[in-house]
Amino acid sequence: MSAKPAEVIVVGAGPVGLFLGCRLAQLGVRVKVLERRLERSGSSKAIGIHPPSLEYLDRIGVAKAMTSQGIKIKRGKAFTSKRRLGEVDFELCPKPFSYILALPQFITEEVLEKRLKELAPCALEQGVSVCGLEQTATEVLLSCEKEGQLETFSASFVVACDGKDSWLRKQLGIEFVGRSYPDSYVMGDFKDSTDLAHDAGIFLTKEGLIESFPLPCNMRRWVAKTDTYLSKPDLSDLIKPVQDRLGIVLDAESNKMLSSFKVQRYLAERFTEARVLLAGDAAHVLSPIGGQGMNLGWLDAWEAAAVLQSALHAQDFAPLFATYSRKRKKAARKATRRAEMNMYLGRKMTFVGLKYALVSLLLRRPFKTILARVFTMRWL
Repeated sequence: MSAKPAEVIVVGAGPVGLFLGCRLAQLGVRVKVLERRLERSGSSKAIGIHPPSLEYLDRIGVAKAMTSQGIKIKRGKAFTSKRRLGEVDFELCPKPFSYILALPQFITEEVLEKRLKELAPCALEQGVSVCGLEQTATEVLLSCEKEGQLETFSASFVVACDGKDSWLRKQLGIEFVGRSYPDSYVMGDFKDSTDLAHDAGIFLTKEGLIESFPLPCNMRRWVAKTDTYLSKPDLSDLIKPVQDRLGIVLDAESNKMLSSFKVQRYLAERFTEARVLLAGDAAHVLSPIGGQGMNLGWLDAWEAAAVLQSALHAQDFAPLFATYSRKRKKAARKATRRAEMNMYLGRKMTFVGLKYALVSLLLRRPFKTILARVFTMRWL
């Protein structure tokens, strides 16, 4: 007996697409997740998982597997190049997830993929590239290439989780409005030689921001503000600013990842078009400083799953989709403003004393508790 066709197709099996696939399967929705890649990247990429995400990850049954492999960051300490300004205590936030979990993205994806296969063994199809889209009054048809052959997939609804350069968003004619900032960074993972242990370190120097986060296996992520964008960074492009600004020497031989990025801000004009929803980077892109992007995508996915479950049984799904678009655009705008605040704080300093005084004030009570909620995305 052949399997029933999917009710929802998710395009893209990154962290957001896999999470959405898990949640839909958990809700009893027949889901298919299509991914063009045959193998995952082994890069750490996004590493920060915030408490609201951990609550949802727990509800789909993966939080324990993730926390057992990650590092619980319970404090973020702020420094100048010479002295400590204060700290943000994430344990002031509601329990049980009163911390930010540091976990390399490839492990996050492995855990989510395993869970999806438990919930819906045949849901994930890899090596599938979407090359055609057609919407009718009752379904969405996707033309796909798989192993050199064309194949058509159909479902009542489709969710685009295919990233910043989303093919589906472009096919739907949805404008992606935004711009690039002049800000750029270089980042890499090295053996941890600091005394920060499991704390995050935020260094506000005259020359620009340096961030530092603990990773599993005694590794640490370093992120440094650069004067210009370095498309192909060398190890010295990160090691030198860390040493010059902080006096910390990174072990070049221990490096596991090195990359650079420009800061961008983009927001889809709308998050829905007929029977297609956008989620994650396909819907919004914001500054990585603060680690909100992947988490914002998961919050999209949680909302999308509830909307899709209702839409499958609704006579008119359009109001449900309109509400999703409105709510998630509002959340994306909030997250973007928060990311911009982080970015401005990280720029080269002019009024140095004033900026240090302001940060020191914000790291005292009662602002300290508010900051803990802000930096763990409790306000979204």
